[in-house]
Amino acid sequence: MKINPMQSVNAYKKLQEVQQKQENKAQQKSDKLEISSEAMNMAKTSEFQAARQERVEALKQQVQDGTYKPDPMQTARNMYDFWNK
Repeated sequence: MKINPMQSVNAYKKLQEVQQKQENKAQQKSDKLEISSEAMNMAKTSEFQAARQERVEALKQQVQDGTYKPDPMQTARNMYDFWNK
């Protein structure tokens, strides 16, 4: 029986290639999002955020009191405008 040492080396190389391809696929599938600390501070302290929070609190209070009466026509107009831009 003749033993061919190159056959085992080739098998090892093929295994390494397959493992490398699998690692590359795993790396390609992952997405990353990094937000700088400056951007996070801007988001937390923006004037828009404060005004929005006040509006949300006012709406919550109206809902709890039972005085919240949304205008269905205005809601429909806003939805129509949003989807037909």
